Amino acid sequence: MFDGFVPVASATEFAPGQMRWVAVDGARVVLANVDGAFYALSDVCGHRNAPLSRGKLEGYLIECPLHFAQFDVRTGELVNGPVSTPVAVYEVRVEAGTIYIKR
Repeated sequence: MFDGFVPVASATEFAPGQMRWVAVDGARVVLANVDGAFYALSDVCGHRNAPLSRGKLEGYLIECPLHFAQFDVRTGELVNGPVSTPVAVYEVRVEAGTIYIKR
């Protein structure tokens, strides 16, 4: 529907404060609903490759389940913890109740 975007989920599947991983071209991407806005970032923490989708989402912060590094879901930037690099973020669009992520 959108150039370079792939459908990954229905917006009704995610309540505010909820997240889960989805596949985009074979890559794991964690999709999060923060107060009705959707954000997508790599599901791999750069410290020990832990899946961020198994961590906690509090507001705009997602916390790694292994060593508790925290990243801002809007930018992928490290906020706190033992990692020196941010995680990749993906552009998200919602159209007619379907969530799309750019490859």
